[in-house]
Amino acid sequence: MTPTNERMQLLDLEPAASDFLAEALAGLSSQPRTLPSKFFYDERGSDLFQEICRLPEYYITRAETEILQLHVAELADSVGANAELVGFGTGAGVKTRMLLECLADPIAYVPIDISKQRLLDSAAALQLAMPHLEILPVCADYLQEIRLPQPSRKPAHVAVYFPGSTIGNLEPPVARDFLRRVNRLCGPSGGLIIGVDLQKPREIIELAYNDAAGVTAEFNRNVLVRANRELGADFVISQWRHRAIYNDQDGRIEMHLISESDQTVRLGGQQFHFTAGDKIITEYSYKHTVEGFTALAASAGFRLARTWTDPQQLFAVFHFTVPD
Repeated sequence: MTPTNERMQLLDLEPAASDFLAEALAGLSSQPRTLPSKFFYDERGSDLFQEICRLPEYYITRAETEILQLHVAELADSVGANAELVGFGTGAGVKTRMLLECLADPIAYVPIDISKQRLLDSAAALQLAMPHLEILPVCADYLQEIRLPQPSRKPAHVAVYFPGSTIGNLEPPVARDFLRRVNRLCGPSGGLIIGVDLQKPREIIELAYNDAAGVTAEFNRNVLVRANRELGADFVISQWRHRAIYNDQDGRIEMHLISESDQTVRLGGQQFHFTAGDKIITEYSYKHTVEGFTALAASAGFRLARTWTDPQQLFAVFHFTVPD
């Protein structure tokens, strides 16, 4: 544990540089070539993502926030009193604060994020706003098994909050396995509140990932900047172009980095050769239907309790429970 203040202790399970190197080498050695999207989120990447969330093309944050503004009291009532709230990848924590402020006597809040500085900043801001709430931040890759810190008071149940449609970054079998782990974490009488981006016309989705200001392009290339800085790679950043396209058949955005020339990249004592037009896949973002995601969650042991959508039907927030 790393001390922060009397009411907040950081559990630091941040992935080591060796993990980044191992996953980058494995991804660049595979076909198609990949780099893990979770490594977007160093401090610069987290700042860029917050900028993306404010872009006019990026409807996701606005739609989810609108749902909370309209229905947060119902969401809080669904969670119930005396809950321990576990937050996965909650970023700046704005939506989480909206929910926490409506909960009846929350026992503790356990935010889990891979970006340590963003985690600490958002937890500290929330602690100032809610000084009597026990906050137990965990810096970790939440896709891995994690033993969470125990709050000083015993909760009536555990509620997991996973906003932002980050579940869409997981391919369906991985998403199912992840949801099964969440189900075990929630336990009997627990529940999951999760944000999910819905399927919609291609032009709306592609605009959200190809903004006119080029912020998403910079965010995408930042994983190469990070590899150069932390792993000693020699990516020539100007030789990589951002591209995001919607795959109708699989219902997902595919984010690529496209090589602009014939080039060789050195990383971890290995060489990787690219010809002009070769791609590295950096992220998938699946878009779901309400019925399809409900079935996916059911296959992981959850039961649907309630669904909320924004007026334009762009986004959905689900509340699932764990049957006794």
